[in-house]
Amino acid sequence: MSLDQNLFTLIVTPSAQNPNIVDLVDTSSGRAHYRKQRVPGPVYKTEVYDPLSESLLVTATAPSASSKTKFLELCNPSSTVELKYTGTLSFRWSFKWEEHEFEWKREECYMLRKPDPPVLVAVTKEPPGRLKTTAVQILDYNLNRFDIDDRKGLEIVILTALLTFQDANDLYHTPEASSNSIPRRGSETNGTPASPGVSSAAPPLLPKPPKKLGIDRIAEMQALRGQFNEVTVEDEGTIEDYAQYCANLFQDDAMLFVTILSAGADQVPKVLQVVEQTKRIRHKAGLDEEMHQYVLYDTQQRKGPKRINLDDTDKAKSKYAPPESLTVHLSKIAMPELQPQVKNTPEAAPSPKKDKKEQKKREDAKRKEDKKGRTK
Repeated sequence: MSLDQNLFTLIVTPSAQNPNIVDLVDTSSGRAHYRKQRVPGPVYKTEVYDPLSESLLVTATAPSASSKTKFLELCNPSSTVELKYTGTLSFRWSFKWEEHEFEWKREECYMLRKPDPPVLVAVTKEPPGRLKTTAVQILDYNLNRFDIDDRKGLEIVILTALLTFQDANDLYHTPEASSNSIPRRGSETNGTPASPGVSSAAPPLLPKPPKKLGIDRIAEMQALRGQFNEVTVEDEGTIEDYAQYCANLFQDDAMLFVTILSAGADQVPKVLQVVEQTKRIRHKAGLDEEMHQYVLYDTQQRKGPKRINLDDTDKAKSKYAPPESLTVHLSKIAMPELQPQVKNTPEAAPSPKKDKKEQKKREDAKRKEDKKGRTK
């Protein structure tokens, strides 16, 4: 695809000294804005840095470069994005960022807006027949039309996804250049050259990346749900890990409130324990800032057929039923819109039957008085 020469353009420039390093260089200034480095090992791992500060921006991991699912772990603040192959016969990779969905299609990346048409947000220049990116442009004029809080993080995800496609393409065309330490056919194994015409043994299956634990696992679970200031409490994970994750969210001055909700009825007590532990962690850290707490019960709609209770209404009312769901808004500021509404009690409301009785008494008393007056 042809690129607009008037737009900000990054040129993909492999390093002459290290084949595992690739720089994204600005055409106007000649300065490298991003640097990608492959990490040799049994699994696929690539890291993207800021060349000036040498700070790590994102890490992409997968069992292999050709895997159909990759995880991008962003730093400062930490978040996880799942990059997944969703095509059948065509090249198509999808990911979510905040509340938006994006999709890479060969040389173009789109923001999906069903039922509205997609919006083009990035374009690349590829040689014919191969996914070998030579240049890429982020279309800021289209992205600026939408509400995106972390604009820089989205740019890093788009570029990192594109670089992983190039790694997969290199593995497909030149497997001997892969850094995954897989012996190729005809190569030496354990110091013994392979016999001519005899293929070496098939390489072992690549191990899965180690499963995350503790707070990192909680962060990964929320990222897969696409949640930023909402924390869904599930069976997996301890109360302490959920509470520490919530406390870490409040360290951001821009984070005014965190919504903690239950995944189901069984997690309702756990939500309350997470809320109390979060406030306890902040108190131990010397943060005496008042925390406002707003509790909502049974706000989530139940799926399935509606249950009709045929029992006696008086007996049904006397039985306590625990809430099916619980949502707690823990906030640094007061949120009056979440305050419970005060409703009039049945005693305070006027009774139509009582008004009719009072009116009848007054009419009877008036007739008696009229009758006495006539007799006199």
